[in-house]
Amino acid sequence: MGQTALAGGGGPGPDAPRPEGLEELLSAAPADPGLQRLHGWNPADCSRNIEVREGGLSFERRPVAQSTDGVRGKRGYSRGLHTWEIGWPPEQRGTHALVGVATARAPLQADRYAALLGSDGESWGWDIGRGRLHHRSKGGGAPRYPAGPGHERLQVPERLLVVLDMEEGTLGYAVGGTYLGPAFRGLKGKTLYPAVSAVWGQCQVRIRYLGERRAEPHSLLHLSRLCIRDILGEARLGEVSALPLPPAMKRYLLYQ
Repeated sequence: MGQTALAGGGGPGPDAPRPEGLEELLSAAPADPGLQRLHGWNPADCSRNIEVREGGLSFERRPVAQSTDGVRGKRGYSRGLHTWEIGWPPEQRGTHALVGVATARAPLQADRYAALLGSDGESWGWDIGRGRLHHRSKGGGAPRYPAGPGHERLQVPERLLVVLDMEEGTLGYAVGGTYLGPAFRGLKGKTLYPAVSAVWGQCQVRIRYLGERRAEPHSLLHLSRLCIRDILGEARLGEVSALPLPPAMKRYLLYQ
C-alpha cells in the first residue's frame, strides 16, 4: 500500500479536471431523505460533546472550553466515487474548522483547540478557515489548498462539496460549482468515512449525501449523453427542452 500524499490542489479551472462521473452525480436528482440519513452523521461514533440530530443530517457541538470535537459518518467508503455537501455557517467555524475523511481508528476528541482531523495518519482534513491541508500534522507548515497564485484569499461559503474518488484514491473539494482539484492522494485500499472536527460552541454542521458512482464500462447511450452535454456546455443545457426529441430522451440528457 502506497503512502498517502498531500496533493496541495491544482487550483480551480482547466488545471483541475473533475473526476470522471462527478458531473453525473451533481446533475442527478437529489437523494431521498432516507438515503441521506443512511449516510449521515453517526450518533454512536462521535465525541461526547456532539449531539447528532435529525437522524444524522446535522449535529451541534456543545459549548465546552478547551476541547476539539469530531464526528464520523455512518458509512465508510472503499470503492466508487462519492460526494456529499457540508453546510457550515462561516460565523460558526472558529479557529479550527476541518472537513474531510477519517478511518474508523481516527480520534474524535482532544483536550485542546487543534486541527484534530488530520492530526495523525488516520484522517485527512481541510481547514476551511485557514485554507490549509492536514494529514499527520504536528505543527506548522501545513500546505495551502487550493494552491497557486490568486487563491490565497478564497472565502469558503456556507456550503461546500467533498469529493472522494476511491477508484483513483483522491480526496478533493468543490466550492461554488468549481472543483478545486485533488487535496490528497494515495487513499486506495482504505475505508474512509465523512468526518469533521470543530471547536466553536453550539456550531451546527449539516451533511447531505449526493450519491455514488461505481467504476464500470460505459454504455454507448451514456457516452452519447456525455458527448451531447459537452458540446452544448453548461450555459446551453436549457436548450435541450427545445430539441425535436422524445420527452424520455430529453429527461435522460438532463439526468432527470
